[in-house]
Amino acid sequence: MRWGILATGKIADSFASDLALVPDATLTAVGSRSPASAQAFADRHGAPHAYGSYDELARDPDVDVIYVATPHGRHIEDVMLCFEHGKAVLCEKALTLNARQARQLVAEARRRGLFFAEAMWMRSNPRIRRLLGLVRDGACGDVRQVRADLGFVLPAEVSLRLTDPTLGASALLDVGVYPLTFAYCVLGEPDDIVASGTLSERGIDLNGGATLRYANGAIASISWTQVAWSDSTASVAGPDGRIEVASRMHMPPTFAHIRGWESHTYADPVIGRGYAHEIVEVGECLRAGRTESEILPLDDTVAILALMDRMREQMGVHYTVD
Repeated sequence: MRWGILATGKIADSFASDLALVPDATLTAVGSRSPASAQAFADRHGAPHAYGSYDELARDPDVDVIYVATPHGRHIEDVMLCFEHGKAVLCEKALTLNARQARQLVAEARRRGLFFAEAMWMRSNPRIRRLLGLVRDGACGDVRQVRADLGFVLPAEVSLRLTDPTLGASALLDVGVYPLTFAYCVLGEPDDIVASGTLSERGIDLNGGATLRYANGAIASISWTQVAWSDSTASVAGPDGRIEVASRMHMPPTFAHIRGWESHTYADPVIGRGYAHEIVEVGECLRAGRTESEILPLDDTVAILALMDRMREQMGVHYTVD
């Protein structure tokens, strides 16, 4: 499977490193708005083609699928460019700034019959998949409580993407999307959600939390931050047991299933940093002729963005495209 990578930032570097660990995938080309940046990236990762524009990458006939790694404020523009040239796309999360844009991209991919998925790598992590399988099989009984947190302190040399609202800066979209997705994967769509957060001087959320309520009586409590070293753990609990997920919950080293006095720890093997598993999933989908992934479902992506729209509204975080 011949991959192209659109943009050359830190996340693209990590993705390319894991791509090299997948035997039936190869990095064919990279595109950047800077020819020098594209060439440097290609040299680091052994890509034979380096393009000084995104358009040139999208036009390359030797590229089967493109990983879009630009800031999420650019995603709708960059993904549409790839679609216009008939390319399958794996787009970094958050897929877009809001659910309206996400629906637009999903509709266009389906209209063109092109593969499309959000790169929510947590969902393809073998440990998270094992955990969700145990929950579905009744490891905790009927789940009544979910807790998930993820947080860190922004470095002093933080990039504009993480602070500039015009680029889609938001701790919720960058960090909180993981605890929210975890809760959604376990309990599904909530009946109600209440969020609160503290905002920067430029109006983006830096620190927040939310409570999700479900008709069956279950409650999910999630939190996210870019101003504190939070515990970044998660748990799932019911009358028959609980699951404790070690830090950092979106890429955990282990998780434990606790039932009464017994405890079993799981540590399924993970390839590289974990991006390899979404690369494998996309390759399997493309070879099978599938345009959507069951592991990375587009309808869930849109539903979660709609929840984040509601949460941003409650916190007072707005984008010009809303």
